[in-house]
Amino acid sequence: MKNYRTKKLALAGVLCAVAVVGSMFITFPVLGSKCSPTQHMVNVLCAVLLGPGYGAGAAFAASLLRNLLGVGSIVAFPGSMCGALLCGLIYQKTRNIPATLAGETAGTGFLGGLAAYPLALAFLDPAVIPAAFYGYVVPFLISTVAGSLLAGALVFALRKSGTLKNMQAALEH
Repeated sequence: MKNYRTKKLALAGVLCAVAVVGSMFITFPVLGSKCSPTQHMVNVLCAVLLGPGYGAGAAFAASLLRNLLGVGSIVAFPGSMCGALLCGLIYQKTRNIPATLAGETAGTGFLGGLAAYPLALAFLDPAVIPAAFYGYVVPFLISTVAGSLLAGALVFALRKSGTLKNMQAALEH
């Protein structure tokens, strides 16, 4: 049991690092947020390989590190964590990749976008805060759709080659 958790924790750490490093190279600013499609790709990979708890934990750690390194903003927390949790729960219940991708998009784009507004009001410069409560939905949707498409291509390639099944089996023993 201990070895099982150690493997999952190690992979969560590696995927967290991928999200942080990816955000240093692939990011675009929108309304005070720094959108990073790599984070959404990592959320889906965590959902498929680790489950919702580890996915939300990795998303939190990546958001924290991105903020500490100055390559993220406070609104990264609800965006990444809502998406990771929802797509992890959907994959856990359905084992359906397209539904998981849709869960990441809905979780980050809609739930995370709406949850970002109160944080933006509290912590960001008023000049960059959109006037509307739903102002973060569109930028978060743009970012998560791009990341989900990347993740979908990667997960389908891993599944087709049989590697996905081997990775999942290695994490269960």
